[in-house]
Amino acid sequence: MAVAADSLTGGFAQPVYDSQAVFRLMMDGMARPGTVKTVATDVGAPAPLGLAAGAIALALCDHDTPVWLTAALQKSAVPGWVSFHSGATITREKAEARFAFIEAGTALPSFGLFASGTQEYPDRSATLVIEVAALDDGKALTLSGPGIAATRGMRVKGLPDGFTGQWTMNRALFPRGVDVVLTAGDRFLCLPRTVLITLAEG
Repeated sequence: MAVAADSLTGGFAQPVYDSQAVFRLMMDGMARPGTVKTVATDVGAPAPLGLAAGAIALALCDHDTPVWLTAALQKSAVPGWVSFHSGATITREKAEARFAFIEAGTALPSFGLFASGTQEYPDRSATLVIEVAALDDGKALTLSGPGIAATRGMRVKGLPDGFTGQWTMNRALFPRGVDVVLTAGDRFLCLPRTVLITLAEG
């Protein structure tokens, strides 16, 4: 009963205004990779889904957006919450998903299992929303590519093992490939597939 009740609570207080605000944050984040954005409204997402991840789910997912969740998220109130508040369908097939949500501390699935689009339609790909411990501490990374004047540094605590290696292979698929959003509580940053990620020196 508690899981069912948690599925019905929360959501955007002002659905049109709040969803547009989060959408604008996402678009700016994709245009300026690696810049940290803060979600200003609490959506009451059920654990273990973070605030920013929950807001992204509600703003960008709808009945035409299949969503994939990790096993831990599947066992929580998250599937019902996402479906109730966004209308999105939960799929168990990674290849069908347009958005995938991965909670902190979970082993990272292979990017290759998700839709990467086609040469003709590269937009028919998945966006992976990955929760980490923090976006202002931890491993130092350097970003370069479109939307970055020269280079941009960022720090990520709790980045899943194997992420940088998978990212290198993902970027090589361009214009195909997945996009990634790293979230930590109410904060997030975007990593479009065009970005080159290297470990910072020192």
